[in-house]
Amino acid sequence: MRSLALLCLLAFATPAHAASPEQHYLDLRDRYIAKFSKAKESDETSKQHDAALDELTGVLRGLVGPVAIKGLPAEGKTNADTLFKGDSGFGHLDGLGFATEGDKMQAVVTTTALLKHWLAEHRADGMPEDIGAAFRSDRFYYQAIQDSAFAKYAELPITKPASASAAVAVLGVRGNGDLKGPPHEIDVVAIQGGKVFFLAATDAVKTAEIPACEKVWKQMMAKKVPEDSMDKEDQAMDAYTKCFARKAPSQSWFAAATKKAQSQLELLPLR
Repeated sequence: MRSLALLCLLAFATPAHAASPEQHYLDLRDRYIAKFSKAKESDETSKQHDAALDELTGVLRGLVGPVAIKGLPAEGKTNADTLFKGDSGFGHLDGLGFATEGDKMQAVVTTTALLKHWLAEHRADGMPEDIGAAFRSDRFYYQAIQDSAFAKYAELPITKPASASAAVAVLGVRGNGDLKGPPHEIDVVAIQGGKVFFLAATDAVKTAEIPACEKVWKQMMAKKVPEDSMDKEDQAMDAYTKCFARKAPSQSWFAAATKKAQSQLELLPLR
């Protein structure tokens, strides 16, 4: 009888300690990262890597469920570009990725649990752990997708859908070189229930330089500072984008940019 009672107790106790579906995915992902990060490059390794990405895609589809985003493929695949730690493109946001040809529009759909874990993983890179703060940081938009830096120029005042607990839109520039210039990319992110939706569109809107901010840039670049030229340029870019964020709402193109961001948000299945 005591043995039977013990078995019953264990049976009821097991589910409480069972790994969550997200933890199952993370454990699988980390095992593959450990495997491929020390593997030698070969055709066989490449085949195994592709198979691992396919397996992670299957797990993510089970986690996220069906997703329909207007203008994007019906079937998503893992947003991970590579499982080789240290490779360019390593460490993108865990989730299902969707993209048009040429990546003119990209989306990632994930769960809030995976998002929180990912933010914590990137804390050392300057990523805020708080979700709200992360959505307003250029670090999030830089590290979530692609392998290109992102400069946030302004937030766009979109209207949050009633079904969503959060919705943020940012205007910026993405690239591997100079990030100074009229911003044209609009990224929106929203949370509904346990799902997180991120949609980025390049060449989404036409804007223009702001003369007052150009003046700030030139003044910063003209300063003689003890730091090296890269530090000076970073400081100038920071001052320039802060100026842009302040002045943007008064620009003639701002209403059109906000409207475009709102229509972009409406492509997401948030109802």
